[in-house]
Amino acid sequence: MEHFISFKDVRKTYKMGEVEIHALNGVSFDIDQGEFVIIAGASGAGKSTILNLLGGMDTVSAGTIEVNGSVISNFNEKQMTLYRRYDVGFVFQFYNLVQNLTLKENVELATQISKNPLDIDKTIAAVGLSERISNFPAQLSGGEQQRVAIARALAKNPKLLLCDEPTGALDYVTGKQVLKVLQDTCRKEHKTVIVITHNLALTPMGDKVIKVRSGQIESVEINPHPMDVDRIEY
Repeated sequence: MEHFISFKDVRKTYKMGEVEIHALNGVSFDIDQGEFVIIAGASGAGKSTILNLLGGMDTVSAGTIEVNGSVISNFNEKQMTLYRRYDVGFVFQFYNLVQNLTLKENVELATQISKNPLDIDKTIAAVGLSERISNFPAQLSGGEQQRVAIARALAKNPKLLLCDEPTGALDYVTGKQVLKVLQDTCRKEHKTVIVITHNLALTPMGDKVIKVRSGQIESVEINPHPMDVDRIEY
């Protein structure tokens, strides 16, 4: 069976003056369509490098990355731009909303670069923010802003949703609400969702858990019975 995502012996080396830093040192793993994947590891383990390579924001030093049948590690700059635009939705730790646009306009912005966008009002309703549709970011709480960021990423109907520490700036209760939106999206929309986190307590909610240490894969575990976010304590 073809995997939706395949990393094969991926290496990423950064040069800092005379020094070479091996951020990834021969990383291989597979992810299937519609999986909810947690990539966990300490700060500096290499998990954000994996996310940046997968999102087309960085290029490999060696090895291959395949996504949905395309070898993205061979893409030129133009192909990479189109890949980022059409295939990937990003959710970062800080919400990166446009402050002088309303909630709806922020979500709308993403749909303008999409071939096949989702319905904006339905997407906003899916993250539970229909009542706040004409509010500006400054009028929203951190958790609400993060849910806007998720709606914006989803609205362009990406094949892949990449989330970098999406609850990092949120309190416990709000963080769980945001994770629930991500887990529900994965299950209902059959989207492939990848969450990068240093918080190992979140791992029971993943269909697959990839642990990264010192630029290498420490383990890949399948959860036969992923937990609902509501039941997770951290």
